[in-house]
Amino acid sequence: MTDIPASHPRSLGESVTQEVRRMLVEGELAPGQRLSETALAESLQISRNTLREAFRVLTREGLLKHEPNRGVTVAEPDMATIIDIYRVRRFIECKAIAQGFPLHPGAVEMRKAVEAGMRAREAKDWVGVGTANMAFHRAIVELADSPRLMVFYAQISAELRLAFGVLDDPEFLHLPYLDMNLAILRCVEEGRADDATRMLEGYLVQSERIVLAAYERRARPRNGA
Repeated sequence: MTDIPASHPRSLGESVTQEVRRMLVEGELAPGQRLSETALAESLQISRNTLREAFRVLTREGLLKHEPNRGVTVAEPDMATIIDIYRVRRFIECKAIAQGFPLHPGAVEMRKAVEAGMRAREAKDWVGVGTANMAFHRAIVELADSPRLMVFYAQISAELRLAFGVLDDPEFLHLPYLDMNLAILRCVEEGRADDATRMLEGYLVQSERIVLAAYERRARPRNGA
């Protein structure tokens, strides 16, 4: 794990927590997956005690689940969680994009994310498309110029990626939004923040409906068995 400075042990726990959260956001850890302390600590080149500290934080955030005799597993969000995630997303992202302007660093990151998504689509890398989409929305929040909001949104992003992971159909979930991302980006780059806000509101409503419908379809066979 190259991005954790060994010379600053007081920040080690926070850095490990951030790294595991990144793994969740980028789809490297799957919902329901059991996490081996030994294997993960070895791969991150840290002690198991340090990893347990990160596990405790992420469990409080609802991203991991600890059960006696079973250890730590990656959480599986339910429909109520998804509804709340999208409620928070609309509140944060729409307010952030409303104050965006073309030369803001967040707009630059939005452009990078759109281009990364297009490259992933060409390669038929649907997980990569999803990761680029997450980066696009993180860049939108960056328009708000609030470090605290960015930290909070990182947790929301991780929970959202877990919800996508439960459905396990990244092409269906992410491909339709690449062109929408580009359209929203163009509005920001042209200084049309009001148009970008309206488009994003509709985008998030549509995304929520699709995800909830997919969750409902997934639950039907179990309920009818």
